[in-house]
Amino acid sequence: MEMNRSSFFSNFHTNYISTSSFVRSLLYSLILCSYLDISNANNVFESLLQLPHYSKSESFRNTSSNSTTVLYIDDFGARGDGITDDTQIFLYVWKQACASTSHQKIVVPAGKSYLVGPIDFAGPCHSKVTLRISGTIVAPWNPDVWDGLDPHKWLYFHDVEKLTVEGGGIIDGMGQEWWARSCKINETNPCRHAPTALTFHKCEKLKVRNIMIVNSQQMHMAFTASTLIAASHLRILAPSHSPNTDGIHISASTHVVIKSSTIHTGDDCISIVSNSSRIRIRNILCGPGHGISIGSLGKYDSWAEVHDVKVDGAILSNTQNGVRIKTWQGGSGFVSMVTFRNIWMENVSNPIIIDQYYCDSPLPCENQTSAVNVRDIAFVGIKGTSATEEAIKFACSDNFPCTKLYLEDIQLISYTGWFTKSFCWEAYGSSSGFIYPHPCFPCNNLIIKQKALYSSIQSI
Repeated sequence: MEMNRSSFFSNFHTNYISTSSFVRSLLYSLILCSYLDISNANNVFESLLQLPHYSKSESFRNTSSNSTTVLYIDDFGARGDGITDDTQIFLYVWKQACASTSHQKIVVPAGKSYLVGPIDFAGPCHSKVTLRISGTIVAPWNPDVWDGLDPHKWLYFHDVEKLTVEGGGIIDGMGQEWWARSCKINETNPCRHAPTALTFHKCEKLKVRNIMIVNSQQMHMAFTASTLIAASHLRILAPSHSPNTDGIHISASTHVVIKSSTIHTGDDCISIVSNSSRIRIRNILCGPGHGISIGSLGKYDSWAEVHDVKVDGAILSNTQNGVRIKTWQGGSGFVSMVTFRNIWMENVSNPIIIDQYYCDSPLPCENQTSAVNVRDIAFVGIKGTSATEEAIKFACSDNFPCTKLYLEDIQLISYTGWFTKSFCWEAYGSSSGFIYPHPCFPCNNLIIKQKALYSSIQSI
């Protein structure tokens, strides 16, 4: 018989505060198995606690099979010693694969470390290409390597269709020196751009699975102007103090599915910005980090729109925010048809937050009348503990209030045992079921209207 999730979390929470941190970690691993519907507990523990296991017996030596040609990086002269620069070998093999009219599989073997500098994997390709990373791809440690080059890019794929990146290996951004030079770490340093470890720009029908990305210089993975994306079983790891290290960044992309992934980082675990739609996020473990965010949007008085986003199933632990929408004053556009559902939080600051006064600047941001419009947002089945008194915060624009907000089955108590509360400014909506802390909307509509709103969002 399937466990009632509401009962499960209620029973779990009554005793969790008294447990040790080690036992708590084990309990959360078990939650991930049951709550996120991951069937194999051993795989969960391996993804949380271990690096991938490499098998030296793994073999792809057949040069062709079922019209697939296998290209081993080593066969083209790559050293894989972590010292020799293998960038040109990777680029040569990519061009060979991309030019072929049959399916090509590029293999980066297990047990080796390949030093690769900034590289442009350009399309379009004539056929399907698979990049199987079983070993480690490591970036140059010195940021000066990027002098005269585009500072945003390290492993940059663009204009590629039907690409698969997989293999159980590691992509190591070697971001430590970048972080040390960041103006967010040391204000005397000049602010500069840093590379995204793995970027997919104008890609279509893309699959990314079973990859670990660690210590990225800035963002770990970015999808920009891309469509039909499936990303799963990813492990993204960086220290909590690493600046601007978003786990997965989605920009101007549509039809994106991200699921069954673990993200520990110093910024947003997942961020969704500028003109993205039809985004589905399921079964995510996030923390440390800044939570799952839509935004920031509207910076420099820009237009932005994000709509049709569903986050269903996540555990957030020790994050600076939970589920968040953030916009700058002066922007325009809208965020609509967004649902955050079935989310468990442990010691999370700002578990539920909409902030239309976002200001990531050393100087105060001036008040402006224009704003990105936020409407039709649902928060359903969100439970756990808040590290701050305001467990629910809706700070909305005076001229463009948040409308049609919806709360259902919310239980957010204090991590330290104090009371929690809600804060509303120009926020309007309704609620249904048990809500704690008590909703702060000026008035609640009839239950029939509440259910009609949520049903309409779910049917999209």
